[in-house]
Amino acid sequence: MPQERIDIARRVAADIGRGWSVNLGIGIPTLCAQFIAHPETLVQSENGILGMGGPPPPGQEDPDLVDAGKRPATIVPGGCFFDSLMSFGLIRGGHLDLAVLGAFQVGANSDLANWRLPQKSTGALGGAADLAAGARRVWVAMEHVGKGGEPRLLRTCSYPLTARGVVGRVYTDLAVLEPRSDGRFELIELAEGVSFDEVQERTDAELVPATAAQTPRGEHARA
Repeated sequence: MPQERIDIARRVAADIGRGWSVNLGIGIPTLCAQFIAHPETLVQSENGILGMGGPPPPGQEDPDLVDAGKRPATIVPGGCFFDSLMSFGLIRGGHLDLAVLGAFQVGANSDLANWRLPQKSTGALGGAADLAAGARRVWVAMEHVGKGGEPRLLRTCSYPLTARGVVGRVYTDLAVLEPRSDGRFELIELAEGVSFDEVQERTDAELVPATAAQTPRGEHARA
């Protein structure tokens, strides 16, 4: 597992609130489970778990206990299992404090694109649209640029959208950023050894330094 992905997951986990109910999407978001510090925080998995823990120690995997990405998982004391009807009832009913999702692109207008690449005919929306619409907060955890070095933080997304105006915060290997109401990204935090100019060079949209004067988009409707 590349260290950059682990570092992103650890940084996201540091901001997850005590007592929140949280869904962690497939990929980097799933890694957050092992770094959540508060035992009162409950991780929900789409395949029917509330109270999911981190990965089990090697050799202690249970083939009947996996996360939504089919990776071996654990369950914390007091955790429970349920069917898909209950699982998506929690999601669609607005009972999740936070969804952490991966993405192909995020727009400065808080749009999210994470389900299909235009050059590929395959792709399924899955539960991402439900999570984006139902969770009170939506954060994205992803690498800052694509495999070819292309920007993934854009003025507007060019890929098929998962949801409009939902992303409140983005965590990458370079920085923590928030979409602003004026169509720019606010740079909240830089990764160690990374400069503002370096992040701007790898970001399509305009960046501005952090300020208390702006409210991040995507946090407004369901906070």
